[in-house]
Amino acid sequence: MHKSCLKEQIAEYVIKYKEKHYRLAYSYVKNVDDALDIVQESICKAISSMDSLKNPEYIKTWFYRILVNTSLDFLRRKGKVDIVEEEILISLDTGAVDEYENFDLQRALNNLPDNFRTLIILRYFEDLKIEEIAEILDENTNTVKTRLYKSLEMLRIKMNNYKEV
Repeated sequence: MHKSCLKEQIAEYVIKYKEKHYRLAYSYVKNVDDALDIVQESICKAISSMDSLKNPEYIKTWFYRILVNTSLDFLRRKGKVDIVEEEILISLDTGAVDEYENFDLQRALNNLPDNFRTLIILRYFEDLKIEEIAEILDENTNTVKTRLYKSLEMLRIKMNNYKEV
């Protein structure tokens, strides 16, 4: 495929799903500016490494992998995860259905290790299939299923702990 054509496809994809990409980045960093920076950095990485996209049919999983890895790299560099006030989250509401409206769930998700939180977010908030998640994370589908089950168990335990408080 010609490079300029592939670059156009990447641009169209990024523009079409910009809200999803922003929401995913924001779910990691809980900061508007940082989330925008992560999306921008992911776009730059995608364009500079577009040769690694062997099949344009897989642009979704390819870009999600870049976005997730860029988000995790950002968190590692910062060495922290910020807790966001509920008022700030409400002010960012675009009118779309807010999948993060349960504050205890949000807090429990934030307290999961990054690799487990990633699985929950990609599967239940971004509605990706197990196979797509495996592709994004470069893991075996059975490994993803096992870790997803463990993630849900950890989340259930955390949610039960919050209810008891």
